[in-house]
Amino acid sequence: MDLKEIQNLIKFVAKSGASEVKLEMDDVKITIKTGSEDDGKTYVQQVPMNMPQQQMQQAPVQSQPAQQPATQEENSAPKTNEDSKYVTIKSPIIGTFYRKPSPDKKAFVEVGSEVKEGDVLCTIEAMKLFNEIESEVSGKIVKVLVDDSSPVEFDQPLFLVDPS
Repeated sequence: MDLKEIQNLIKFVAKSGASEVKLEMDDVKITIKTGSEDDGKTYVQQVPMNMPQQQMQQAPVQSQPAQQPATQEENSAPKTNEDSKYVTIKSPIIGTFYRKPSPDKKAFVEVGSEVKEGDVLCTIEAMKLFNEIESEVSGKIVKVLVDDSSPVEFDQPLFLVDPS
């Protein structure tokens, strides 16, 4: 089951008013629980069938603490492909990627844009919260790796930046 199917299932369950849905397939087991009307949150648990089951609840993620570990991993990760001179900016959270602050505004950055450490590159919507993703390095945007309004996963590459 891919991310798009899971997102559609979550939307369907939220609209249906069901409080809990369990889905078991050959290789995965998914449990979707909607919160009370007071908190309005939806919790998803996805467990591969070959691993022990454990309870996980997704909570809103703040972008700043999540970015710092990614920066440390990025600096220590060896590069082996032709883009080895570029720094890859990765998604610190799961959500929907947006290049613009709103539909009628221009994109935060374009290919060729000069960025400084801390400049906002995009936003990722997760659980109705828009998290600004900031640049980890100063340099020039070489490539945008994700289409606008696309779902992204944790640690998915978003941008290539030339730090020189």
